Amino acid sequence: MAIADQKIYLASNSPRRRELLRQIGVEFELLMSRDNGLRSGIVSEVPHAGEAPFDYVARIAREKAEMGWTNLIWRKLPQRPVLAADTTVTINGVILGKPANMQEAVATLRLLSGNTHQVLTSVAVIANEKLNQIVQVSEVRFGELTDAMLRAYCALPEPYDKAGGYAVQGYAAQFIEHISGSYSGIMGLPLFETTQLLHQAGIKTL
Repeated sequence: MAIADQKIYLASNSPRRRELLRQIGVEFELLMSRDNGLRSGIVSEVPHAGEAPFDYVARIAREKAEMGWTNLIWRKLPQRPVLAADTTVTINGVILGKPANMQEAVATLRLLSGNTHQVLTSVAVIANEKLNQIVQVSEVRFGELTDAMLRAYCALPEPYDKAGGYAVQGYAAQFIEHISGSYSGIMGLPLFETTQLLHQAGIKTL
């Protein structure tokens, strides 16, 4: 596949992933999911029974990339690499999803309070029908959070579209005592690993 314009397709609705790609100068077009008559166009993010967090996040990213590639072919778009990603937060082997309401957000953050948890982000890139993929793991330690802090934070809109119920780049930064790993990975797209995958797909970043 010749990549004349050095653009990619981003199969993600995340504004944070868009921001991170722009940070490293990657040009992209959003590849929104559409019904192709064969599949719903939406990847279910419900974990399989007994599925480990590492396997879960890798599967979701892979399925999103494959769905993006299928839509690209069906819509007869110019062939460019398709990038998809998924991020999950886990503590003691339990996957913490996006809280649906204040009660769930408070309960999720109470689990993280004073403890170390893992943030797993998988990035999948399909180019020329070949998939390359990584899973990047970071560790984040929260300080102790009081009930007042929890309720004040969960009264904000910030926790409700984030795995684990918080945004590392937002108000929750004041909760974080220590990070080991990739800050951009915790945001949703580890830039070091993403750059490697894009280079393999023929995309230059510098």
